[in-house]
Amino acid sequence: MIEIKGLTKKFGSFYALQDLNLMIESGTVFGFVGANGAGKSTAFSIIATLLQPTAGQVTVDGISLTENPQEVRKRIGYMPDFFGVYDQLKAEEYLDFYGASYGLSKVARDSAIPKLLELVNLEHKRYDYVDDLSRGMKQRLCLARALIHDPDILILDEPASGLDPRARVEMREILIELKKLGKTILISSHILPELADMCDTIGVIDAGKLKAFGSVHAIQEKLKSEKMITVRLLDQLETAAVFFEQDPSISRVNVDFQKKVFTFFYQGTEQEQQELLKKALQAELPIVSFAEEETDLEDVYMAITERGDTA
Repeated sequence: MIEIKGLTKKFGSFYALQDLNLMIESGTVFGFVGANGAGKSTAFSIIATLLQPTAGQVTVDGISLTENPQEVRKRIGYMPDFFGVYDQLKAEEYLDFYGASYGLSKVARDSAIPKLLELVNLEHKRYDYVDDLSRGMKQRLCLARALIHDPDILILDEPASGLDPRARVEMREILIELKKLGKTILISSHILPELADMCDTIGVIDAGKLKAFGSVHAIQEKLKSEKMITVRLLDQLETAAVFFEQDPSISRVNVDFQKKVFTFFYQGTEQEQQELLKKALQAELPIVSFAEEETDLEDVYMAITERGDTA
């Protein structure tokens, strides 16, 4: 279990993290959602013992990372958003170097490396130079590096960053397999729908503050009072835009002129929603459909950060 209490990090007068409180259960997948500069990487760097916090404490399986960082490092594997590879090494030599750095014996390294390369679908690249690998392959090799000492906890900072769709799917499948193996996984990503499918819990962070924490379903339930409405029209989109934007219960109006579709968030009762539709029809707007949509994780993130909710 990872327990975070009052975690704060300042750089000069700037707060990268402010009073972060989290509890992540063993064997679960936790997703950190936030824009660039929100504080995700700072939090992960502290948990990985690479940064000292300004205030607060973090314990991993009851071990304080500030008091006993060496013991914590044995339990975690860390994959940063930017990582270096040694171009003159072959894939197996790269993993062998890191295995030796963790104190693994030659016998243990020789046993672990083929299994890890198979796990990340790189067994056919075992004797290839790292510099010749594609970006997606390098990402997977770096994941294997983080697993070389068989840690219980994986900290993955934007593991799918810069990958093409096929490579993202491959990375996601590997992470699902690691979840089945009982690893505790902390992952940050801008690819929000993928986090929703993979994570047991998510944390929404903005400007160093935790805005929401819980399961995707629980956070969606929290926002039920705000509905996402999709309206399709035959034409008159400019007139419709003026009509909907004047309603104080409507926010974040998005217009797709090509598809002739409006989407917006609506705060109000079902009766008030019915009245809105009635007024729109009375205004002779050529409405083809008017429907409430299920919100996904991206909608949840936008709603929480714009409304300034706190966990």
